[in-house]
Amino acid sequence: MARFARITVSAAALAGSLCLVVPAAHASTTTTAPRTAAARCSQAKLPLPDPACTPGATNPDVTQNSIGSTICTPGWTKTIRPPTSYTNQLKKQGIADYGYSDTDMSNYEEDHFLPLELGGAPRDPRNLWPEPHDGDQNSYSKDSVENAVKKAVCAGKAQLAAAQHAMLTDWTTAKAVLGIG
Repeated sequence: MARFARITVSAAALAGSLCLVVPAAHASTTTTAPRTAAARCSQAKLPLPDPACTPGATNPDVTQNSIGSTICTPGWTKTIRPPTSYTNQLKKQGIADYGYSDTDMSNYEEDHFLPLELGGAPRDPRNLWPEPHDGDQNSYSKDSVENAVKKAVCAGKAQLAAAQHAMLTDWTTAKAVLGIG
């Protein structure tokens, strides 16, 4: 209960705008529920996913106190990353849900909106979406932001909850919001 209280307090402290971080007590690492209730997702917010379809979800095993044995341990994300046999099914459905005219699956990454490197839920469909490889801000540029933000968290230059909030609010501004290079 104390862990949940700390997460709730941290989330409340960050609530200056809509906080999309799902408290760890409510997140799931094994759910296979559909992304939406058959609703179409909007592309209007690209390079961000539609928050109604892909709000993000946290991994309850990753907390500020556990980062030394989870996200800050080299190779840890490889131990929790779901197989492509799982993510490709979600990617195909997501391409349809988002109404992308380009249906070539190789043009998208089934991305964890809240990255595994920052405590994102590995298998929760609310945290996975087909992120386009094309455009100015795309799956490749998001990867570099994820790495910089993780490095800052592991170096103690940013708190995990603040980093998660920044990534879920707008990953394109996360480094600036956190004051990191």
